[in-house]
Amino acid sequence: MADNNSSPTKKFALLAISAALALGFTALAMQKPATPETAQTESAAPAEQPTAAATKDITDAAGRRVSVPVEPKRVLALGEFDMDAMLALGMKPVGVTDGRGQQTPPNYLKDLSADVESIGRLAQPSIDKVIAAQPDLILTGTIQDEKLISQLQQIAPTVITSASSENWRDMFKRIAVALSKESEAEKFLAKYDEKAAKIRENLGNPENVSVSVVRWSPKGPTYMLRDVFISQIIADVGLSRPPAQQESGIHSAPLSLEALHEIDGDWIFVGTLSPVGDAADTFAEIRDNAAFKQLSGVNKGHLVLIDGSLWTSVGGPLAAMAALDDIEQAMLGKQG
Repeated sequence: MADNNSSPTKKFALLAISAALALGFTALAMQKPATPETAQTESAAPAEQPTAAATKDITDAAGRRVSVPVEPKRVLALGEFDMDAMLALGMKPVGVTDGRGQQTPPNYLKDLSADVESIGRLAQPSIDKVIAAQPDLILTGTIQDEKLISQLQQIAPTVITSASSENWRDMFKRIAVALSKESEAEKFLAKYDEKAAKIRENLGNPENVSVSVVRWSPKGPTYMLRDVFISQIIADVGLSRPPAQQESGIHSAPLSLEALHEIDGDWIFVGTLSPVGDAADTFAEIRDNAAFKQLSGVNKGHLVLIDGSLWTSVGGPLAAMAALDDIEQAMLGKQG
């Protein structure tokens, strides 16, 4: 579904018809008999033909061969990870989609994307706005709708950037290849690895410390499982997870108060996707609940409030670096 307000197919067809009519008028104008004056001008200074941009073929996460510009200039990032990766590589997208559970770009990227236009909701870009952005490349790791992807492909080369449960590093490298920014990605990853190694060393024996990661929603808490982005970051610094959170998958179902003990750990990192709204209000209320206060992580003073849009969504290289900063600050008392 591309646009809830109207039929994207109809709009796309109308825009195509409009474009065809415009081209027709242009063609008629070009067919107008030349006056001697205009003929002389055309003869003296023949119009230069636009040079086609150089392209290269890459393989995207869906296994498709896609011909992309070698030096893309106008890139749409239709997914949180795509946006994060582009900014990490020093490129600003010409348009983005909103973050998961939010009506803006991801909260942690707001400052970096202040002047970037929203193209629509997550996985629901407005085709009208996509056309208006005039992209020469589209990146998306969130759109699964084949019909919508087909529409996007008619506008600009479209690269599927992520596969299910794929490591964030591989996704980042794929985007770097699409943008011809491989060396920039290697430098960023080297910096990340250096920081993760330093934190792991300073933590002493991190494998003996369990870290619970929880997203609070209006329905209650869910804990993040082994295959998600943040679990890869925690593994990089050598910390362990509570037994239930070591299972394969994305996240648990919302828990009741009776099952609250399942989010316990030596440290508990908790956040909501948006800093305001029903989820944030629900979490504020539960913090005074006796069952919540009895969690061992809370008793130890090891409850850490985090940005859920950074920790519990699909992440990205900038989110990975920021999560390391949060861990360092909370567990080692150091600013990132």
